[in-house]
Amino acid sequence: MASGTIRYWAAAKAAAGTAEEPWRAGTLAEALEAARERHADRPEFARVLARSSFLVDGRQVGSGDHAGVVLRDGGTVEVLPPFAGGAR
Repeated sequence: MASGTIRYWAAAKAAAGTAEEPWRAGTLAEALEAARERHADRPEFARVLARSSFLVDGRQVGSGDHAGVVLRDGGTVEVLPPFAGGAR
């Protein structure tokens, strides 16, 4: 299992109440689920996460199955909510 940093931007930062935090997971799906659990007391966080896009180590990750996105030790996950417009 790898560990790294998850960074939240814009509305994701506000919803999480923090700019970044550590993750420990094998896949992006596991890291995001752990983040949802950590912020279960902040219902807006799950809503923002559901409509966000993600960068893993600077590479854009599509909206497909995040269980197939393997994370590397020391890696960075960026959570990018829609900045203007987008789904609500």
